[in-house]
Amino acid sequence: MTDSMKENGSMKEKTRDKAAGLAIWSGPVEPVPLGGGLSNQNFVVEDGGEKFVVRISDDLPEHGVLRFNEVIASRAAHAAGLSPEVVHDEPGVLVLRYIDSRTLGEEDVCDSAMLDRIVPLLKRVHKQMPDHIGGAVSAFWVFQAMRNYRSLLKRGESRMMPELPRYEALADELEEAVGPVRLVYCHNDLLPANFLDDGERLWLLDWEYGGLNSPLFDLANLASNSRFDPVLEDRLLHAYFEGPVTHELRRSYEAMKCASLLREAMWSMVSEIHSRLDLDYVAYTTENLERFEQAYRAFS
Repeated sequence: MTDSMKENGSMKEKTRDKAAGLAIWSGPVEPVPLGGGLSNQNFVVEDGGEKFVVRISDDLPEHGVLRFNEVIASRAAHAAGLSPEVVHDEPGVLVLRYIDSRTLGEEDVCDSAMLDRIVPLLKRVHKQMPDHIGGAVSAFWVFQAMRNYRSLLKRGESRMMPELPRYEALADELEEAVGPVRLVYCHNDLLPANFLDDGERLWLLDWEYGGLNSPLFDLANLASNSRFDPVLEDRLLHAYFEGPVTHELRRSYEAMKCASLLREAMWSMVSEIHSRLDLDYVAYTTENLERFEQAYRAFS
């Protein structure tokens, strides 16, 4: 066994022990690992005849993730009827009430009938979340995130250093193409696995990147993460904007989609340096760069 494998095993055990040792439990519990999570570790815990999901993760300043913001957003999302109830939180820990449901995959999100359920959910996020958030509201601007990533990659002497000047020029081009935006409250991380279907309604999870943004980012992020084809993208834009999709809107959306993919690739590049989770970030970087290059060729 390598030193890296030993370290990862030890970290997983410590994380499990942390989930098991929370003071909220009525007695001894046995946390069961739950799949998913590129920046956190999740467990299902049964206690007192109920089930809960425990999310364990510290702040990730390199990604702009501050857990107090996730807690605020998660509580607001529950108040808006979008997400499960927050049962408990403490530094590095978020406990949610378990929802008996299935996690969506790419093929689910790409189903037109499912998309017709997702779009109204996103509209509720964009319109209702601010009514339930008290105090300061975070913001997420994909192009500023990429500027920060470039700085981190330079300081960390990333293996991608030779490509950074090109990515900087491309990001500037895409930001110009997006143009003026209107701000709403966005989820900003619409992976298929962040949607749950309980058979009657959809739930949205994982608010660690939640904040003010253009609604185009959520739409582009949803489409890029689930590999929408052009027909499905047209359906998405028509459904959300409830009218014809102008050339200007389409151009702005396509630029935002490219930005979403490039940002995901750069997120992975930074994770190659900073993350301690046992994931193949190099492969994830490669996959997202290939998808970005394909989308950018279509855009340009």
